Amino acid sequence: MEQTIFYKEWLKTRWYLLVALAVSWGFTGYCLLRIARVLRLMGAEHLWLVMLERDAIFIDPLTYIPLIVGGLFALVQFVPEMQQSRLKLTLHLPCPHTRMVAAMLGYGLLVLVAAYASCFALMGVYLHGILPGELRAHILLTALVWHMAGLAAYLLGAWVCLEPTWRRRIVNLLVSACLLRVFYLSAVPEAYNPSLPWLAAATLTFKLLPQLSVQRFKAGKQDN
Repeated sequence: MEQTIFYKEWLKTRWYLLVALAVSWGFTGYCLLRIARVLRLMGAEHLWLVMLERDAIFIDPLTYIPLIVGGLFALVQFVPEMQQSRLKLTLHLPCPHTRMVAAMLGYGLLVLVAAYASCFALMGVYLHGILPGELRAHILLTALVWHMAGLAAYLLGAWVCLEPTWRRRIVNLLVSACLLRVFYLSAVPEAYNPSLPWLAAATLTFKLLPQLSVQRFKAGKQDN
């Protein structure tokens, strides 16, 4: 069953994923080019000095890209389920609805993690020969929070999209905005290091919210 759902979701989202990957890699490449420019014009010592004294990380343009990619992915994946009554057909299949929704969400999380990991791989490989381990970790740990926000945006977006009533959908949207704001309360690099386990746990908890929306849909809580 999971393989069938994964294939169905892949057919539905494959073009968006190509665009999302191109945009993510493009912004990642742009950030690395900024570092390369400083390195070429001023040298490695100046680059290290700027990072140490000014707390510069040079990847600020990436801040909201994972958030946008994750949120839009939820729209692409789940809006057709509601508009084209696909969810109603899915719920009539001889399989527990919680398992099917979990498979759909699992597909989305798996694809997003792979996309985000590819961006981390690009940064890690390029920075390996330029920066010492402490400065590389300084950049990557800061970016980790933004990518966790992208996963949270995907799960919260699914929660909003699968909600069957507009009144509750608006409430869910406002709650989601407040929750996502937590990931951006501080612009200081590595400010979230002590909170990373808690943010990861909260993000995983968000996976339960779309199940609540589907349960409401199954119970007939729909706009007339």
